[in-house]
Amino acid sequence: MVEHSEQHGRRPANDGPKAAARNRSALVTAAREVFAEHGLEAPLSAIARRAGVGQGVLYRHFPDRAAAVVAVLEENVRQIEQEAEGRDATFAGVLGVLTWHLADSAAFIGLLHAERVGSRSGIRRHVLGLSERVERALRRHLPAEHRLGAGDDLALAVAMVSAAVIGPTRAERELRALAAWRLLGVEVGPVRAFAG
Repeated sequence: MVEHSEQHGRRPANDGPKAAARNRSALVTAAREVFAEHGLEAPLSAIARRAGVGQGVLYRHFPDRAAAVVAVLEENVRQIEQEAEGRDATFAGVLGVLTWHLADSAAFIGLLHAERVGSRSGIRRHVLGLSERVERALRRHLPAEHRLGAGDDLALAVAMVSAAVIGPTRAERELRALAAWRLLGVEVGPVRAFAG
């Protein structure tokens, strides 16, 4: 067996946990992109290729498709929650980040229609929990007497907008989402990813 080494015969350093964290982050980013481009049934090998890792690394982090989908959804929800926790957060601003994820991620749209997730998928309860977290993040900044404040109106509006987000390109999906919010009479802040 031949060992690969750097110049002067030294082996490259093993980054251990740092490499694992980088690989996981690259896999989540790749999964988001691949699912957005090809849908949730895209081959997992495409995610590994896009992330620049082997399939063994992919399966160490995500043993099956459901785990990869949940990882993307968790990251999307986390970004919406982080926006909602910001000092200057507003309802319109949180909606802007939500709308960015709607236009960017086919998996995220599925999350917002959690009632459609089959019980055999093994992720239904988890997906319902994520959907509730999105609603809590939005409600945190929902102004008193807002038109979406009554009963399930907020959840219904988000579901209606997400159902309208169709189109072959991200730009078209964003335009459809913004048009749907406008038809509902709801102001949306800048459509953007969470800035961190």
